[in-house]
Amino acid sequence: MTVKRVRTPCIGVCSTVFGDTVCRGCKRFVHEVVHWNAYSDEEKAVVWRRLDGLLKLVVSNYVRVDHADLLQTGMEYQNLRFQPELSPEGWVPDLLKAAGHQPLDYAAFGLTLLVDPATHSPRGLYDTISAEFYALSHAHHERSYSQPARLIDLAREVAEDLGARQA
Repeated sequence: MTVKRVRTPCIGVCSTVFGDTVCRGCKRFVHEVVHWNAYSDEEKAVVWRRLDGLLKLVVSNYVRVDHADLLQTGMEYQNLRFQPELSPEGWVPDLLKAAGHQPLDYAAFGLTLLVDPATHSPRGLYDTISAEFYALSHAHHERSYSQPARLIDLAREVAEDLGARQA
């Protein structure tokens, strides 16, 4: 019996080793990178769902996936890597990155470009999507992990202030 393992989102460009709280490569949080191998499949799936949701949100501002089957077939034919854990929108950045500055026939991949191709090369669009994806991941981290610490500090200050007033 073969057990299907949940793959890592890692793309081999980890910035957490340089002190980033969010990896600029895969967009996972530093604690997710460090503890990935200890996570259960369910915990890994939660991380994948968050990454996919954020990436889908960003990609949908620039590209619409009209035919996911054409996208998958085209990427397989071109021997392009894509993460099966992601939705088809999540595969688009890998296609854009591979195309680089060359023109891309979006329709052949079942896609509709929602921005002007004259001002957005595939590589430029990839860079934009990657930067926005990172910004959303970073904001999510700040909201989920940094803000509670600030709230605890604020609560402590309020308690100390109240204690000083009562004394």
